[in-house]
Amino acid sequence: MTDKIKQYAEKLAEAENTRIGTVPLTSVDSTLTVKEAYYIQLENIQRKIEQGQIIVGKKIGLTSLAMQNLLGVDEPDYGHLLDSMVVENGGQINIEQVLQPKVEAEIAFILKKELRGPNLTALDVIQATDYIVPALEIVDSRIKDWKIKLADTVADNASSGFYVLGGKPTKIADIDLELIGMVLTKNGELVNTGVGAAALGNPAKCVAWLANKLAEFDISLKAGEVILSGALSAAEAAQKGDTFTARFAHIGQVSVRF
Repeated sequence: MTDKIKQYAEKLAEAENTRIGTVPLTSVDSTLTVKEAYYIQLENIQRKIEQGQIIVGKKIGLTSLAMQNLLGVDEPDYGHLLDSMVVENGGQINIEQVLQPKVEAEIAFILKKELRGPNLTALDVIQATDYIVPALEIVDSRIKDWKIKLADTVADNASSGFYVLGGKPTKIADIDLELIGMVLTKNGELVNTGVGAAALGNPAKCVAWLANKLAEFDISLKAGEVILSGALSAAEAAQKGDTFTARFAHIGQVSVRF
C-alpha cells in the first residue's frame, strides 16, 4: 500500500470521526485515479474490520445517466455496507451521526449464493437472488459541500452513510423488476417518483456490473449479502425532524426519520 493511499484514507477517516468535511482529494491531487480511489476505500474498510465491524453487503451508486453525466463518467461505482450502517425500518438516525445526508430509494437484493465475476449477466443475478425488498439509502459525504468528482466519492466508500430495509421479502420470479414503481415522500409530501428501469434499465444489471467490477479486486458477492442496486430517483437532502417514506409497488414500503 503506497503512502499516498494511506494518507488519503486517514484524511477521510478523520473527516468521518470529527464530522468536519475535508477538501476534495482530487483538488489536492489531480492525478488521483479511480483505481487508486478504490484502494483508498478498501484501506478504510479494512481498518473498520480490524475495529470489529462486519461487511454485510455492497451498494451501487451512479446508476442513472443523469448522475453519470453530472460526474462525467460512463459506469457506476460501488461501496461497502457494514453492520454499523444498518437502521431498522421506521427507525431514527441521530443528525449528529451524519455530515450532509441525503436519502435515496432503492431495491435491495439479498443473495442466496455467491456471485463472482467476470462475465456475469442479469440472469446470473436473478438465479443467485433469494429475494428483494425496498430500501432507503442515506448517502453522506466526508467531502465538504458534496464537491465531488468520481475519484472522491469512490475513495469515500461511494458516499455511503446508513441504510434501511423494509417491506416484505419478494421472490424475483413473482415480479417485473423493470416495472416496479416507487413513490418517495418527505414529511408526507411527494418529493420523487421512480421505476426499476431507472437503474441501468434493470436493477439486476446493476448487480451484475458490480460482481464483474469486483472481480478486478478478487472480491465476490457472498451468499446472505445485501446489495443496494442503485437509486430510482434523485437524492433528497435530510435535516433534523424529517421523515422519509418510500412506497414500492408489490414489495411494500420503508421509512426512516432524522
